Amino acid sequence: MVRVDLAAQHDTVHPPDHHPRDVGVHVRLTVISFVWSPGEGLPAGTGGSENFTVGHVRELARRGIGARVVTVGLGADDGRDDFDDVAFHSVATLDDLSDLDDTLVFVSEAPPVATRHPAFQVLHVPPPLREAQQARVTASTLDRTLMATSRYAAGLWSQFLDVSLETVRVVYPFAEPEFARVPRRHDGGEVTRVLYAGRLTPEKGVYTLLSMLHTDLFDDEQVTFTITTAGNDKAQGAVIETMLRTHPGIDLVPARRTPQGMAALVAEHDVVVMPSNSQYWHETFGILSIEAQHAGCRVVASDDGGLPETDCGALLLVAPDDAEALAQGILAARRLGPVPPDVRRRAGLAFTAAASVDTLLDVLATPPPPTPWAVVQELEALVQLPAVVPVRTRPVPPTPPLTGLPS
Repeated sequence: MVRVDLAAQHDTVHPPDHHPRDVGVHVRLTVISFVWSPGEGLPAGTGGSENFTVGHVRELARRGIGARVVTVGLGADDGRDDFDDVAFHSVATLDDLSDLDDTLVFVSEAPPVATRHPAFQVLHVPPPLREAQQARVTASTLDRTLMATSRYAAGLWSQFLDVSLETVRVVYPFAEPEFARVPRRHDGGEVTRVLYAGRLTPEKGVYTLLSMLHTDLFDDEQVTFTITTAGNDKAQGAVIETMLRTHPGIDLVPARRTPQGMAALVAEHDVVVMPSNSQYWHETFGILSIEAQHAGCRVVASDDGGLPETDCGALLLVAPDDAEALAQGILAARRLGPVPPDVRRRAGLAFTAAASVDTLLDVLATPPPPTPWAVVQELEALVQLPAVVPVRTRPVPPTPPLTGLPS
């Protein structure tokens, strides 16, 4: 991992220290159902939480463990048409989740609902900023075993929910196998091809990227920029897409909707940028970073949130919300040149779907620690107990002095 400092740039790349664990988990479970946000379909190729969910279902199915995506209120029009190899199940209402005899893993929103078995919550995003949302999220996660996608996120949520750090288990995201296998072409050319493939939202740093394109640092450098349309299905993404189409220095391409398609797109580039906004949003992990490194790209990312944990050997970190720092990071990646084959090979051994599912099954099989809700219930029960009356002992009177004895 390289941190690009505008005052002193370091060109040392350290090999990754993340390796998949051979946990050897063998556990009998009910069907594992990953519950998506009520009223929302599961979109293909738009973000890390989607890839995390679908990839886990695929890996569990490869192991012969029943797993599926559960959607609420949409029927068959819930995104399943984009996932031929993933099982879906739709329920009509949120309350219908209470009837499922499944192990429920809520992977996006945290809707308050009773479940037949202890439920789990994956915390994909930072805690909410606004007070009303904070109260709702706090209340709906109290009775669930919590999982975060990085050590950073675990600390953030444990502090927000006022729970012990040990109660928030880390289940790292992963890159699908296609990224480590995809062939690269044209490595080492005169032109450095830069890709931004994050969603078209302010928190992903797209405006920092646009500001950077006005720098004079690229006047004498042969650098091209490609941006995908990921996230243009949302209102703000559509607005940002319109702006991008007018920029002469940007090649805007359709978002890829499969791991194979995304891996092929990434492998056509030399550098992937992740200029996440840190003013009001902290990227909890950054799955695109590990996908890009598996595919043999260098990654220039904000030194913020969980992004430093994505180091597979080809990560450069720059100051967040800083267009100049982002430009310097790209130039540093250009000077470093193509990722060596042995670095890419080692990168492909880190953050795998198999290792992630091993950890997930370990969490599901381990007796859960007391949830915040259970702790509150125990404290309230203690408060209701009758007060203990202290034992009062009768004081022993002092012994009177002896009188009338001969002197």
